[in-house]
Amino acid sequence: MIVRYATPDDLGTLLDFRREASQWLSAQGIDQWRKPYPPDLMLASIKQGNVFLFDVDGQAVATVTLDDEDLEPGAWTDVELAEPALYVHKLTVRRERAGRQLGSLILDWADDRAARTGARWLRLDAWTTNTKLHAYYLEQGFQHVRTVTEGSAVNGGPRVSGWLAQRPCRPHTSLGLEDLTRSAQR
Repeated sequence: MIVRYATPDDLGTLLDFRREASQWLSAQGIDQWRKPYPPDLMLASIKQGNVFLFDVDGQAVATVTLDDEDLEPGAWTDVELAEPALYVHKLTVRRERAGRQLGSLILDWADDRAARTGARWLRLDAWTTNTKLHAYYLEQGFQHVRTVTEGSAVNGGPRVSGWLAQRPCRPHTSLGLEDLTRSAQR
């Protein structure tokens, strides 16, 4: 598997990931990601070098966005924001690749990347009502910090992504990935 930076040419693929995940979540009775993600916001993240694709045999099978700042203003406290951290967003695996531990591998890759930048924490804010997702992240070594339901939310409206969790960063030496992002300058 190869991890690489997403490019503007990957925008359609990334929006397809989101649509596929939204449809699957809806079929499970989960209200997460029902609104289409704005292409301009995705393109801005791509141009910032924060979106990564995981390819097998030249085909994108998973994606994650990794930022050095929280995208949900008001979720983390000022004290928490002062601590070095990277934030995981939009982790998505193609349904035909589900159940193969790709999410776990991607989180370990993100953890390794965060540790190499000197971050203390790998953080995320998960969909507040998706309890299956909360359980998954707890299984991946994250600790629930708190759930925030009030305050600012991206794109307006009530906060729906306020289940905050973090895990301490540590390097992972053997992930079995060809990481093209280590050699490429952004």
